[in-house]
Amino acid sequence: MTAIRVSGVVKAFDGAQVVRGLSLDIPSGSFYGLAGPNGAGKTTTIRMIAGLLRPDAGTIEVNGVSVWPDPRAAKRVLGYVPDNPTLFARLSAREMLDYAGMLRGMDPVTIKDRGDDLLRVLALESDADRPIADFSLGMTKRIGLAVAILHSPRVLILDEPFGSLDPVNTQVMEQLLARYRDGGGSVVFSSHVLDVVEKLCDRVAVIAEGALVAEGTVRELAGAGSLEQAFMGIVGGRDLGEEDLGWLSSSSD
Repeated sequence: MTAIRVSGVVKAFDGAQVVRGLSLDIPSGSFYGLAGPNGAGKTTTIRMIAGLLRPDAGTIEVNGVSVWPDPRAAKRVLGYVPDNPTLFARLSAREMLDYAGMLRGMDPVTIKDRGDDLLRVLALESDADRPIADFSLGMTKRIGLAVAILHSPRVLILDEPFGSLDPVNTQVMEQLLARYRDGGGSVVFSSHVLDVVEKLCDRVAVIAEGALVAEGTVRELAGAGSLEQAFMGIVGGRDLGEEDLGWLSSSSD
């Protein structure tokens, strides 16, 4: 089965194509990574899949449900955490979870039980009644994940999920996502941290200049080397020339 199917998707801003005919088939129950340099179109693609940005052409399905032209049905089966989650800053973490659950029509008892579990696992229990405005970016990302997973979606979409997290919370999030996947969920995330992609993902799509340039299992892409080495070979690395910034090594004032 396919968790997400992206077919011939195009998106342009001010006449410049950011995503150019992108097609992806993401298997159900997989941990799927999107990798690519800055400006490759990863975040734009994720926002279109999540039903937040309408494509100019092409189709997107999540668990067999068409995202466009009406994204509401697809949003019922997915959870989304952006790179910098936008939450209601004046609400506490617990209030944010209550509000998100009520918006989704969840039973209040279920909201409380699941919310308590998530706050405890994500090490936010002692901060549950503080306003989100006082949270660090790492804490905001954790409560953003809690909001996204509260309704137990079948597909979870994450944009740079491990940025701003310390090693302990990174490990907890990795374990949480692995348990979610083991329970039948599908995880799709973009990241610049290729060792995390290599560690967690079953398959990886490499996007450059809005187009798919490579796709396969981590081992298929990495071969005998690392995923980072393969990535540099696919998208092209960039080294400083000997003449670049020579003044940095100068001992003169």
